[in-house]
Amino acid sequence: MQGLTVIAPGILSLLQDAGRFGQQQIGLTTGGPLDSFAFTVANRLCHNSDNACAIEVSIGGLTLESSIDSVIALTGAKLGLKINGQNKVQWQSHAIKAGDKINIGFASEKNSGCRAYLAVAGGFDIAKQFGSQATVSREGIGGLQGGPLQKADLLPSSNHRDLELLSLSEEQQSNFNSSFNSNYPDLVELRVILGYQQNHFSPVKQAIFFSSEYTVSDLCDRMGYRLEGPKVNADIEGILSEGICLGAIQVPADGQPIVLMNDRQTIGGYPKIGAVFGPDLAKLAQLSAGGRIKFSAMDINDAHQELLLAKRQLDQLVLEAL
Repeated sequence: MQGLTVIAPGILSLLQDAGRFGQQQIGLTTGGPLDSFAFTVANRLCHNSDNACAIEVSIGGLTLESSIDSVIALTGAKLGLKINGQNKVQWQSHAIKAGDKINIGFASEKNSGCRAYLAVAGGFDIAKQFGSQATVSREGIGGLQGGPLQKADLLPSSNHRDLELLSLSEEQQSNFNSSFNSNYPDLVELRVILGYQQNHFSPVKQAIFFSSEYTVSDLCDRMGYRLEGPKVNADIEGILSEGICLGAIQVPADGQPIVLMNDRQTIGGYPKIGAVFGPDLAKLAQLSAGGRIKFSAMDINDAHQELLLAKRQLDQLVLEAL
């Protein structure tokens, strides 16, 4: 079997496809990439489908050795990419040969993000579980053994020679609207669609929520981002457990919001003030502890239009040949 062998797994490296859908009725969450834009571009740079299996690298430190001739691309956080010790540009594809070593560094500058995506031509040939290759460590499914990559893991992939090398220019990156962005400031604005439980939050609490700045706490991971800032308690402490959507903003009894992410539980009993507009979650996912957030209200009709616009922009993305 050929592919890429893990020499050093890094802080947290997970195999992900676009996500596991249609399984929440049996308690399985979606998983998938936290920054869907960077994930999609990485795959397109390697001539893959948008659902091809790639590696989500959190914080950095991943080193691989290739036993194939292929093409790779690294997008997302500015972690640094080296092939055989030579610096390579992110957001473009690079040819690799059998025996090459691929190293992903660590974020070394402010506003560099914290999650990057490494794709290989053809994707990684990993068996699907419940219809997806996405790793959800909490549930122990997906990937190779249901958890992060480990030293000596072999990630199966095939030879893909003579593929055209592609790039996404800085100008193209800057042309995307604020939902899809490859710049990672430490203060982001997240648009929120208010939910049917909003009336459990007084007008004063809602005004505080939308006018205040919140900080990402140390408790931030693929399940959710717990925030610190002004309290916005609801007039109830709990509700009957119900299904939870991606981006839901739960407010427990301490009044500190929690934004639920891809590996969230499928049901929960805390009141929710609303949900973060889906494409904005990529900006949140690139924040680490200490990052700052402001919220703004978004009409659901505007959200539908923005989502269609974002999809159209992504569909019309033109990658430049090198």
